[in-house]
Amino acid sequence: MSRGQMKAKNDLACLILAAGKGTRMYSARAKMLHPILGVPLVSYPVERALELRASPIVAVLGHQRAEVEEALVARHGQGTVTVVEQTEQKGTGHAVRLGLAPLRGWEGTVLILYGDVPLLSRETLTALVKKSRKGGSLAILTAELSDPHGYGRVIRDGQGRAVGVVEEKDASDEQRRIREVNAGIYAAPAAFLRQATGRLSPRNAQGELYLTDIIAKAATGIGVASVSVSAEEMAGINDRQQLIAVEKILCRRIVGGWMKHATFRDPEAVLVEASVTIDADAEIGRNVVLRGRTKIGVGARIDDGCIVNDTEVGAGAVLLPYTVTSQSIVGPGAKVGPFAHLRPGTELGPDVHVGNYVETKKTRLGRGSKANHLTYLGDTIVGEGVNVGAGTITCNYNGYEKRQTIIEDGAFIGSDTQLVAPVRVGKRAVVAAGATITEDIRDGALAITRVPLKQVDGYADKVAQRYAEKAAAKR
Repeated sequence: MSRGQMKAKNDLACLILAAGKGTRMYSARAKMLHPILGVPLVSYPVERALELRASPIVAVLGHQRAEVEEALVARHGQGTVTVVEQTEQKGTGHAVRLGLAPLRGWEGTVLILYGDVPLLSRETLTALVKKSRKGGSLAILTAELSDPHGYGRVIRDGQGRAVGVVEEKDASDEQRRIREVNAGIYAAPAAFLRQATGRLSPRNAQGELYLTDIIAKAATGIGVASVSVSAEEMAGINDRQQLIAVEKILCRRIVGGWMKHATFRDPEAVLVEASVTIDADAEIGRNVVLRGRTKIGVGARIDDGCIVNDTEVGAGAVLLPYTVTSQSIVGPGAKVGPFAHLRPGTELGPDVHVGNYVETKKTRLGRGSKANHLTYLGDTIVGEGVNVGAGTITCNYNGYEKRQTIIEDGAFIGSDTQLVAPVRVGKRAVVAAGATITEDIRDGALAITRVPLKQVDGYADKVAQRYAEKAAAKR
């Protein structure tokens, strides 16, 4: 990521302040890296900035800078975000001063966001930027709170114009009774921000450079405009309880959008990440988790307790309770579970059945094939119309390498069969129950590896008599 002078691509830039340690998280991991719905916290303001077509985007990082920068690159690509390091925590004003350095010579509107405020909407931020552009003023987000404790209070003059913000630690008793608070989100001309942050001084209870002090400077110059925001939208994250509370809000928004055409049996008892897509007439049960690039097809049903990761579920397919899938494809009309596990590389064709306690890995099942009970299929290609009996295992690993099993169309695999890879079962071949298969089976052949049955007549009576005699001897 370049840290030098930058050339503007448009008239909106974004600074993201994300240097704090997050001490109240009590974590070895930086607060900015804690995920919400699978996305690192620091990525949320980046995504809002990208939606607004802001460029450049500058993130001011501090604690675990290298790790946070790596996460930004992994999610948004190299060069999307320019990183500036704040090695000393001298306040938000100091952070903005550092963040403006890569914008040297750039003129336009600068939007200032925080790395730990993920609920802001594109609509709210668009309104804020428009307010700043319209009057060339400093635009701020404010909210009316029933309990404003902990927030900076907005000070207004007799004409109702915002003239400053006082932090709670510096506020008088009268000022603490003010219910309008500063959300800390700003949009302003770059030239004003350079001038205003350059004149900040640490004369306050914290001994820091308060960014809020620029509001008083704007009030006597370019003017201050405000945009109202809800308490929910401006909520920040300082601890794990707040992290989970925000995740629930985001999830509720996502589910609410999908409920226009899909059914959720208990909307409050599911987790759906933003990258998931759900088609019309799908049905989602209780305690379901849908993550990553999961796609739920038209009329598919995901029953209670299923966990679905990066999986495509075809139209009309059914995942019965407590099925777990990862990086898999479930074809149209397929039926999976309950208690099935589809591991990465699984591809189920149309109308396939994978049932109770069946595990698959890097395995493809053709149209109409079934593995209904207590089976492991690893590194396996199964043709169409194949029946795999209960207790079947593909022995795909010899301690050194994985090997493949191929079961061709129409084959029948009896219960309790071991297929020792590499091995091929031909078309319409039949493998008898209890077989251990170590060589290829010809098309249409029957494969049996049973030991011949031996019967001993009268055995039960002889055993019973022997034990009766032992019992009599003890009396």
